[in-house]
Amino acid sequence: MSVAVDRDQWFRRYEPASPGTITLLCLPHAGGAASQFLPMARRLAPAVDVVCVQYPGRQDRRKETPIDDVHTLADRICELLAPTPDQQLVVLGHSMGSVVGFELALRIERSAPGTLLGLIASGRRAPVIHRDENVHLRADDDIIAEIRALSGTDPSLLADDELLRMVLPTLRADYRAVETYRYREGDRLKAPIGVLVGDSDPRVSPDDARAWEQLTDGGFSMRTFPGGHFYLNEQQAAVASEVTDRIAAFQHLSRVS
Repeated sequence: MSVAVDRDQWFRRYEPASPGTITLLCLPHAGGAASQFLPMARRLAPAVDVVCVQYPGRQDRRKETPIDDVHTLADRICELLAPTPDQQLVVLGHSMGSVVGFELALRIERSAPGTLLGLIASGRRAPVIHRDENVHLRADDDIIAEIRALSGTDPSLLADDELLRMVLPTLRADYRAVETYRYREGDRLKAPIGVLVGDSDPRVSPDDARAWEQLTDGGFSMRTFPGGHFYLNEQQAAVASEVTDRIAAFQHLSRVS
């Protein structure tokens, strides 16, 4: 398979962007797909080039084997992204996507210094905080109960038992990836980090979110929204506005640094 075809599988652009704009690379949650960020693309285009990552094992890639390791995911995305010094990138991840985004951001800074403007981490505790979690080892019904508890899955999917069983291998692989991930001591970004979190997220406390500040030598900001783990589904306009503000702040910091 050619690199161009492979890139088309991994990277989705739902809206055109103006030439020379900043690229916002969006990474979805466990079980999520690139289309999660379609509302974001519609709100930010054409001023921002919103590129959404489609992991293997879901939607039109459902026949592919999902990747169950964060480092492998980050390696593959960085390899296909192939950032160049003339680009300006902001990485945005939600939940599992925040962890993949952190590892991807580290790789971008090593492979193309000056390209990464910043990381926006949403709905996830900082990687420096480890908790033993075992959702990926549970029975199918227990995994379904977990995603129901987080209230971010399309109700029509939750009501369709046959379809739900079809996506369980991908869900299990995603949970395995994020639950077996271990932060490597000393890894830090030069670029700033902006954190977004819901004020009633059952999986991320305010201290969990603020701990991202330990992982950057650049600036740090944090914004709390009303809502739970998937606050961004109900706060689309406010989140898009905050992302726009973060991108502008990242640009300013890059000019003065």
